[in-house]
Amino acid sequence: MSSPVADHEARHLEWSKGGSASLLTVTADAVTLRSTIPSPPGSRLEATLLGDPPVSVKIKVHGSKLEADGSFTLKGRVLEATRALRTRLATLVAPVE
Repeated sequence: MSSPVADHEARHLEWSKGGSASLLTVTADAVTLRSTIPSPPGSRLEATLLGDPPVSVKIKVHGSKLEADGSFTLKGRVLEATRALRTRLATLVAPVE
């Protein structure tokens, strides 16, 4: 069985508690993600940024919305992000106009 995220988007993050997500937008420390799992506002998610090298990422969720395809759009803020991590995240998505 395939996940809603894996069907049409690249997976960028693997959640520590299971599931995955792809980055939709990155602006400074703010991110919008398409996730296979929900998370309530105020929660903190830990993930591994896939790629070489894998990096730990922490995100504080500000909003979660169920989409028609069964995935969830999460909005939040990257916590404890280094300049290198912010740059790497920004390169994974198209610039926001």
